[in-house]
Amino acid sequence: MKTLAAVAVIALLLLFVWERVEIIRVGYQIERLKSKKITLQRERDELRVKVLTLTSPERIARAASEQLAMVPPRQGQVILVRVPPAAPAAPGPGTPEFRLARNESGDKLP
Repeated sequence: MKTLAAVAVIALLLLFVWERVEIIRVGYQIERLKSKKITLQRERDELRVKVLTLTSPERIARAASEQLAMVPPRQGQVILVRVPPAAPAAPGPGTPEFRLARNESGDKLP
């Protein structure tokens, strides 16, 4: 009977110790995950700034003119095309407008 009680007490002590070890292990894991979350949030913020920088209209216009030798269309190069509202390809309310530009210089586009 005493040995059964001793085994029960030892089992309870081992269960208590195991539970405490698990609590500490999970606590460390939570701290690692919090640190990783902060790192990922910083990286996300940096990527958002990079996307905003790369998609800025000024940067795109500068790259188009400097790297691709593009220029704004001259007077008469842009043709306004109105699509009638009864056309099946016209989604949404109102009359959609499309702008087309002609290349009058005769250069072939890449």
